[in-house]
Formats: sequence, structure tokens, C-alpha cells
Amino acid sequence: MPPAGAARAGQGFDVGGRGAASGRAEGAAQRVTELVGSLPPGSRLGTKEEMRTLCEVSVGTFNEALRLLQSRGLVTVKPGPGGGLFSAEQSPMVRLGNSVLALDAQQNDVADAVRIRDALDPLLIEDALWHASPADIASLYDHIAAMERAVGDADPVAFVHANWRLHAAIAAISPNVLLGSLYTSLLDLIEGHTLSVLPDGERPLAEYIAQRHALHRSLVDALDRRDRDEALRLIREHNTSPTETH
Repeated sequence: MPPAGAARAGQGFDVGGRGAASGRAEGAAQRVTELVGSLPPGSRLGTKEEMRTLCEVSVGTFNEALRLLQSRGLVTVKPGPGGGLFSAEQSPMVRLGNSVLALDAQQNDVADAVRIRDALDPLLIEDALWHASPADIASLYDHIAAMERAVGDADPVAFVHANWRLHAAIAAISPNVLLGSLYTSLLDLIEGHTLSVLPDGERPLAEYIAQRHALHRSLVDALDRRDRDEALRLIREHNTSPTETH
């Protein structure tokens, strides 16, 4: 696991959009994040109205800030007497290349699923080289375009989900039903337990997802050309299996 404050120190990538309103929401989220970082997990921060007043923002802006905080796994909201905003219990983490997945549970299962998924990738690339139709390739480029939009929006969560959909589409090309079903089940397991995507501290997450987009586009280009050597080289480079868990 990372140091207790690592996932609470406001290091999540800004997925709140642009403009003055989103800037105010991000500022409010940062202020609450600093408070969360100063308290033990599970601490009561105050009521929603108390936190909104502390941040000196409108109701709508604070609601957006709260959405950001919840998406990053930093706060929970409990209703009823004694309820309010609480610092979230530490989420388990798993390394994914130069990013970190914040998970709701099942840390070891997700780490294992990522490793098995990566091991199956070359088999699916071989099948795609042989069996992809022009319509299949066009569909893969649609997923690449979705990844590109996520890069442009600076939204790593949307990027990772678009990435997984691309790999599911590659798996769907395979005539091997068992292989495709196993692979998509692994993707569903990983996706189902992922709360957010955070930088791992080695380099900015924006830079990382832009590089991953370029790699995946080159991979689809290689499939389109039926360039086996290049496609297999790229899928080896693509490997994101965690060398350690956090």
C-alpha cells in the first residue's frame, strides 16, 4: 500500500473539465482534500452545508466538488442523524503501468486479472491479424477516437474505460469463443472494482495516457496492415502487468 496520505494528498488527475465554474469546483475539492489528508480515515468532516460554507462556494459548485471527491475515493456521504461527509477508508491500490487503479475491494483478484489479461493479449492479437474484417478494423478505430477524446478532455477515467472497450472489441474478433469469453470476463472484473485512476508519481498522468493512446493507435494501424511483427512487438510493449501492488 502507498503511504497513508498518498491517495489523499490531492494527487488525482483533474477530471472536472475546464472553465471558471469547474475551476471553483476543483478549488473546493482541493480544500476538502487537504482537510481529509489531515485526519484519520473514517473521520467526520461535517455536514454538506458546513463543508460548502468552509469552501465559500455555491450549492451547485460544491455539488460538483463533491462529485470529484467521491470519484477519487476521498470522501463518503452518510445520511441521517450524525451523518454528513466523512473521509473515506483507504482504498486498495494496484499498479497499472504509470498509473494506479484505486479499487473498492478485491485488490489481489484485480492484480491477478491484469496479469492474466496481459498474458492473453498476444493470442488475441494473432487472431485479429488473421480474422479482422474491414468493419472490425473500422470499429477499432472508433475506440481509438474515443481514447483520443478522453486525452483531449484530460479525463483518465474515461480513457481507461475506452481502452478496455478497445481490448474487448479486439477479443470479439477472435473465433475462439472460450478465449474471448475469458478475456472479457477479466476486463469486467477489473472494471467493476475500479473507482478512479491516479498518477503513480513517476510522471504526469496526462503524459502517460497520451503515450498510451499513441501506442494503441499504432497497434490498430499494425492490425490494419496485417503487420504481425509490429503488432506483436507493440503488444509486448503494451504489457501493463503490475510488478508490485500498492
